Amino acid sequence: MKKNEYMGNRKPLILVTNDDGYQAKGINSLMEAMKGLGEIIVFAPDTHQSGMSSAISTSLPLRARVYHREEGLTAYMCNGTPVDCVKLALNEFVPRKPDLLVSGINHGSNAGISVIYSGTMGAAIEGCIFEVPSIGFSLCDFSADADFSATASLARRLAARVIGTGLPRGVCLNVNVPAGEIKGVRMTTQTEGKWVNEYQPSQDGLGRDVFWMTGNFENWEADNVDSDEWALANGYAAVVPVKINMTAYDFLPELKKWEI
Repeated sequence: MKKNEYMGNRKPLILVTNDDGYQAKGINSLMEAMKGLGEIIVFAPDTHQSGMSSAISTSLPLRARVYHREEGLTAYMCNGTPVDCVKLALNEFVPRKPDLLVSGINHGSNAGISVIYSGTMGAAIEGCIFEVPSIGFSLCDFSADADFSATASLARRLAARVIGTGLPRGVCLNVNVPAGEIKGVRMTTQTEGKWVNEYQPSQDGLGRDVFWMTGNFENWEADNVDSDEWALANGYAAVVPVKINMTAYDFLPELKKWEI
């Protein structure tokens, strides 16, 4: 698809961010994947910010500076959270409303309930709040030298599609990709489940109790072939449409009957 087929003569504006920090291999792979699709502005945390969800800085002054510039791409680092980066970029730095926001590529899965904790998806959800079509990308591989090439290829194809067709208001995409060979792409639901055994007790050098985060995902619907965890376990990339409106509409009629 040529750019002028979906944007006229104006190049799309793409905002790129992440939660692993501006030096992470994943965001650099995502930046490369976006080249040629439009003008790119990168706005990423200056340090690792995983697990920050939609956290914002309320007592810390934010700073941002350019760390890289080339034709068609300007990259900033910011001392805030992933959502700080999106908010600051959209309020103060981008010349117009972006046509797309992409977040990632995260080192590690953000499938299932992890979407709640994810800084990668926190940034994508914030873009969605600003009515910017937004996608979060994650690779199920925590290794520092993870191969992001297949995920980057999928990111480029999906980004081009979203630039061309948009997304519904209030909906963003959570994309998780298995390590190794990808059999295909499945449009899925978020797997129901939770993290258990989340802390490993230990002691510091003075013998004081400390607790390291660990845990296992307890899958409540392991046989659901339409879920993201099933897709990943079977070699497929999973794309979940995520809504920012968290109202439980199915329960609201019953709730209105309560006498309080």
